[in-house]
Amino acid sequence: MERALVTGGSRSIGRGIVERLVEDGYEVVILDRVEPDPPIQTRWVEVDLMDAAATHAVLDDVLKDGPITRVCHNVGHVKPADLDGTTPQDFDAVMGLNVKPILTITQRLVEGMRAEGFGRIVSISSRAAMGKELRTAYAASKAAIHGMTRTWALELARDGVTVNAIGPGSIATPLWHAANPPEDPRTQKIIDGIPVGHLGTPADIANAVSFFMDARSGFVTGQVLYVCGGFTVGSAAAGS
Repeated sequence: MERALVTGGSRSIGRGIVERLVEDGYEVVILDRVEPDPPIQTRWVEVDLMDAAATHAVLDDVLKDGPITRVCHNVGHVKPADLDGTTPQDFDAVMGLNVKPILTITQRLVEGMRAEGFGRIVSISSRAAMGKELRTAYAASKAAIHGMTRTWALELARDGVTVNAIGPGSIATPLWHAANPPEDPRTQKIIDGIPVGHLGTPADIANAVSFFMDARSGFVTGQVLYVCGGFTVGSAAAGS
């Protein structure tokens, strides 16, 4: 059975991605600080991905069973603040979880991908990379993912490895609701601006991940797919 690794796969969007990959027939390894609840037929490894040494140790362990040729970089967090309120500490914390583990983990897994002549790397970005109020650190971290995605797509193309990203729009998760309080008028404005008329679900993102992970998707690389209910289109139209 082919293996896939998902960071932050115990809850929310990550959980939806894991459930879909299990359904697709992969043996999934989850790297997360919290255990999946309810349990799912995967291997969960507890790790703080902001700790580089701990991350390397965990990868040493999971790679004893052979290469992992599919990875979904999903873990992340948000520290909402405007320009004046964004502290260097918060900026470093967001980049430290949203970006650095992608580099660390990919560097470790890509050797096995090259040896196999096959690999699928998918990172979860965000529509916020295009700009959103109160998201200086978060938007910067997601834009960094786009840069790494495009660069690695070029570097790894001849190795049979594709590299893509998914930019979720507004997805109904505890993280989204925490970052977009219902009493904030901007929250309802966001929902009203989604052309399909409702928030997305983790399953919507998981469906896109499943496509990129498929062996038949080898002619698609270096792309950012916005799964946003048409919000990016609506935003562009509104700004014209």
